[in-house]
Amino acid sequence: MYISDAIKIAEKALLTNKKRAVLTILGIVIGITAVIVIMAVGAGAQSLIVNQINSLGSNLVGILPGGGDEKSPPAFAFGIVITTLKNEDIDAIRRELPEVVAASGIVTTDEVVSYEEEANSYTIIGGSAEFPTVNDLEIDEGRWFSGEEERGLGRVAIIGSQIKEEIFPDEDPIGHKIKIKKESFTIIGYTKPKGSAMGQSFDKTVYLPVSSGQKLIMGIDYLNYARIKIDTAENIEPTILEMERILRQRHNIDNPEDDDFSVRNQAAALDTLTSITDYLRFFLAAIAAIALLVGGIGIMNIMLVSVTERTREIGLRKAVGAAEEQILLQFLLEAVFLTFIAGIIGIILGGLISLFISFVMNYLGYSWSFVISFSSIIIGVGVAGVIGLVFGYYPALRAAKLDPIDSLR
Repeated sequence: MYISDAIKIAEKALLTNKKRAVLTILGIVIGITAVIVIMAVGAGAQSLIVNQINSLGSNLVGILPGGGDEKSPPAFAFGIVITTLKNEDIDAIRRELPEVVAASGIVTTDEVVSYEEEANSYTIIGGSAEFPTVNDLEIDEGRWFSGEEERGLGRVAIIGSQIKEEIFPDEDPIGHKIKIKKESFTIIGYTKPKGSAMGQSFDKTVYLPVSSGQKLIMGIDYLNYARIKIDTAENIEPTILEMERILRQRHNIDNPEDDDFSVRNQAAALDTLTSITDYLRFFLAAIAAIALLVGGIGIMNIMLVSVTERTREIGLRKAVGAAEEQILLQFLLEAVFLTFIAGIIGIILGGLISLFISFVMNYLGYSWSFVISFSSIIIGVGVAGVIGLVFGYYPALRAAKLDPIDSLR
């Protein structure tokens, strides 16, 4: 018997019991669909994170309060307030290192911003005069605040493009006064749309001079974090070493293990985040593989039932000369045929669900990429075929070993 004949027999046997075939492949379809969706969502999320980090600008270094090795999250990530990073630290770095193109100490909070009868809660960022350079932020109309306003409690504000549309849809906001915690600030400009990065919308933010944010709004004298822009990628690592030297000197630290700050390279942070999303994606795919295991067991059970129901057919075929290998091949092909069909359906279904998720995420304003990798398709089809072979082998072997005389009784 040729393989084509075996395929025709397997196809006929499956079409004879359509409902049972559908129920049999359901577990495999769910498993393959889950794997495809997880791989696609993981790739889309990874693309979103990379694009958002890159949108902040290149050659960036972050300084965070709180120590910790490079592989551990800083204290700031856990919401722990550490007050060791000061404006003077950033001034010293800016003054002593010619490789620093721009630097900004940053404080951030959420507050209610009111204008006449309207009041809304927005993110408030206090930054330096170099904040737009560090974050690749562009002014649409007006100006950014000056160095004098940065250091002298300037009561000036720049609003994000979305705030401009929400509060001043039909008029020029420049010159108007807004109130934050009963303090009055004059709007001197508004930004071009930039979108979001790391969960923060640049377009729904009010920007103040860092001293104004610290003293007038938050009542603090320290920084939440700082961003430093280096002139070239080659100078990043040596400049980080110099920054650490300056900060240790200013904080009277002799042993690097006692650092009360963390200096992070954006490229290294990007690699770490990419590795984390890769691990997370494959971990979730492994969980989805449990559904495939359950589906495989279902395949084996149904095939055993099929062998029992077709005992006389098997006996008759062996009585007219069919070899054990031919019976084995026939039932194995039935199992593989079932899982292959399930794999194709799962890939199509997974692709459609992933496309829907991509559509929803882009509708919500995220730059979400629809990614179905060729490797995930190959993995889906390959895994389905392997499941058919593994879980179909025992029923096929049982059919091949049936005695023709006993089968015909």
